[in-house]
Amino acid sequence: LNVWRPARWANWMFEVERYNSSSNNFTFGRGGNQGARGENTGGDFFVENVMEELDHPGEFFFDKSTGDLYLFYNGTGAPPPSMEVIVPQIPVLLNLTGSQWDPVRGVTISGIGFKSTRYTYMEPHGVPSGGDWALDRIAAVFLEGTEGVTVQGSNFERLDGNGVILSGYNRNATVQENDFAYIGGNAIISWGYTNETADSGFPMYTPRTNFPNAGVDGTDGNHPLDNKILKNLGREVGLYEKQSSFYIQSKTARSTISENVFFNGPRAGINFNDGFGGGDVLASNLVFSTCRESGDHGPFNSWDRQPYLTTVRNGTPSMVMAWREIHHNFFIDNYSPQESIDNDDGSGFFKSHHNVLIYGANGLKNDFGGHDNWHFENFYGFIDQALGVDQTLPDHEDRFFNNTAALTGGNLGEPVCTGDAITLLADNQYYTPTGNISVCGKNLPDAQKAGLDLGSRVGTIPNSSLLLGEIQSLLQIKPSDAAGARPDIIVV
Repeated sequence: LNVWRPARWANWMFEVERYNSSSNNFTFGRGGNQGARGENTGGDFFVENVMEELDHPGEFFFDKSTGDLYLFYNGTGAPPPSMEVIVPQIPVLLNLTGSQWDPVRGVTISGIGFKSTRYTYMEPHGVPSGGDWALDRIAAVFLEGTEGVTVQGSNFERLDGNGVILSGYNRNATVQENDFAYIGGNAIISWGYTNETADSGFPMYTPRTNFPNAGVDGTDGNHPLDNKILKNLGREVGLYEKQSSFYIQSKTARSTISENVFFNGPRAGINFNDGFGGGDVLASNLVFSTCRESGDHGPFNSWDRQPYLTTVRNGTPSMVMAWREIHHNFFIDNYSPQESIDNDDGSGFFKSHHNVLIYGANGLKNDFGGHDNWHFENFYGFIDQALGVDQTLPDHEDRFFNNTAALTGGNLGEPVCTGDAITLLADNQYYTPTGNISVCGKNLPDAQKAGLDLGSRVGTIPNSSLLLGEIQSLLQIKPSDAAGARPDIIVV
């Protein structure tokens, strides 16, 4: 039984323990642990493996009582005698497991095809940290306790679970130039450990050795750090477990995610599930056609509901994370658009700059205690409003400056306009249908007389060639480098 959570934030899978045909009631069995946030009601649902529903090419029914497999052949005529039917049986194809004290070092995995693992959405799941995700700590390629491992130039295709996982202690790993397609869960996961009890034991920690005393303590280093996700192609992920991304990290720090192309996924394309450590760089990625089956989010999403103690920021234990940077990305929020960069639920210490962000409700977004979110030198194409942010403490204000924003309406949005922690607005270029904009309830000249949004300008939305010129300048692209140098064919 497959059920969407209301608002389509995740989907749950349950075994049907029994069915009462007279009352038409299902009794749920094992399952329902696929999302981190429960709900008293469900949404859309369907039941699989029902003989009466075997009515469409590609579908199958397995009769457990007889062991017979019925397949609706997806082709013309009868199946050829040479046809093979593959029934995946194992979830892990390659396992490199060491420990923080005895790591696997210097292994390169190159040019290999990984295919046909079994589904894992009914396996035990954990809540990796303070975000909405629940994850199964399992993948076709499983890395734990490694240093300097590289996964490159390989194809991950038609895997019914996850593609690659960096679990626990991994240092200086590189996942690069791989192709991920038709993945049942997440393409790439990075998920560290913190001690959830007095002694979580193996594989999290050698029993009664080197464990911290609380779940927020990450100072022991049992997490992914200084790893690179580079130049990968990912598409058609989350075929079964819809709360899935091309890349998700939790209890992970100082990652570099760069020059990847990700598209066609059911939920956020890239997800940072917490504010553990920080120091991450998300740069020069192309992400579009995300959130195709769910509500909320867009190409990138973050949460920061749970503080963590790490040494990432300055080498000493601190609950304050290092700044993260999101720059030179091209994000198109063309499905279920909320924001191209969705800094959700307490997210802080982000510098987002030199990005091209197309569509969405907001440019800059912070909520539920979010703070220290800076947007500068970005181009926003056809968004509803420039920003919507929350109240912050002094010296932790959000900042929106030196940006270019083409808005579909005439309202700047929802900055903090009064008090001792006013949102910093300055030197922006706004384009609106009328050539006017409202800032904190005033027209722009009157707002600037009150000391708000100084140096900013507003005009009517120009033609596409001028907008394309601004994008090329922002990304430092020469006209001859653009496809055919054809500004007339841009669609934003």
